[in-house]
Amino acid sequence: MNSKIVSFTDLNAWKEGHKLVLSVYKVTSSFPANEKFGLVSQMNRAVISITSNIAEGFTRIGVKDKINFYYMAKASLTELQNQLIVCKDLLYVNSENFSQNWNQTIIVHKLITGIIKGADYLHCS
Repeated sequence: MNSKIVSFTDLNAWKEGHKLVLSVYKVTSSFPANEKFGLVSQMNRAVISITSNIAEGFTRIGVKDKINFYYMAKASLTELQNQLIVCKDLLYVNSENFSQNWNQTIIVHKLITGIIKGADYLHCS
């Protein structure tokens, strides 16, 4: 069934990104207290930036402007991936939590890439 996309919350990229937000916030809540203003803050800002940029891109009128925000979402996603690796190496997350979050970043990356390609295609048509 094809549902019309009327809000940013209808986008699969946002939905999957939101799952990632909730997961990262949950995982970082158990980090050491000395990381509250370090990795926890950085990771929470990066992950919330992903869905925020998807939402903002959705509301933009011009295709170039939309695509720019979707690229910013991808950049924040890559930043988060780097931070996840650091957390794994510092043993702040176990391998199961790391894998779950890592796999979710891949899903979100693919969905954002699809939005960018779709918007670019519409722009060229």
